[in-house]
Amino acid sequence: MQEKALVLCSGGVDSTTLLAGAVARFGAENVYALSISYGQRHIREIEAARAVAAHYGVEQRFLDLEAIFADSACSLLAHSDEAVPTGAYGEQQEAAEGGVVSTYVPFRNGLFLSSAASMALSLGCSVVLYGAHHDDWAGAAYPDCSPAFVEAMAAAIAEGTGGELRLEAPFVTWSKADIVAEGLTLGVPYELTWSCYEGGAAPCGACATCIDRAAAFAANHVEDPALKG
Repeated sequence: MQEKALVLCSGGVDSTTLLAGAVARFGAENVYALSISYGQRHIREIEAARAVAAHYGVEQRFLDLEAIFADSACSLLAHSDEAVPTGAYGEQQEAAEGGVVSTYVPFRNGLFLSSAASMALSLGCSVVLYGAHHDDWAGAAYPDCSPAFVEAMAAAIAEGTGGELRLEAPFVTWSKADIVAEGLTLGVPYELTWSCYEGGAAPCGACATCIDRAAAFAANHVEDPALKG
């Protein structure tokens, strides 16, 4: 019997590449995309996730977890008074004396993966796919992206589902440049994706995720199609 997979799909580079790989591996009819609202500053990423799911012809599910983060001051959240910082993650961590960056949403990915596991079981899936990668956890900027975190969550999901469900994070040791290289091979429609922490008409180019994205495309000697308008 063909396996079914649920992919956490934010509409960004990493999860879209992951979705493309899942469709190639399992077939679009056997893949679900789960997109989660958590009170983020803008809806651009959810709009991008919709466009990506439609492109690949996969069934998409949505979940709203905004209330859980109502008391967080994280700068990514719409209710926060904190400005989204500019500059690379390394610079931000130096300013934070090695702590997590201000765009870290408290244990967000742990919550997302737990929710995804419950939904995946209900949908008859045997695997949850998660797009964490090396550049997110290097230096502990986002501790809920690290290999140790992925390993712990994979063990919890396997144990808590009686072995019916597994967690895979194939990019956890990859750089974003590696992911873009894979996506270019797969023909990923990166023009549909959105990475910027701001929700303007065009990417700000100054936030850490914009900087990382630009570097990843530059490393592959291609122009980011999302910047072509």
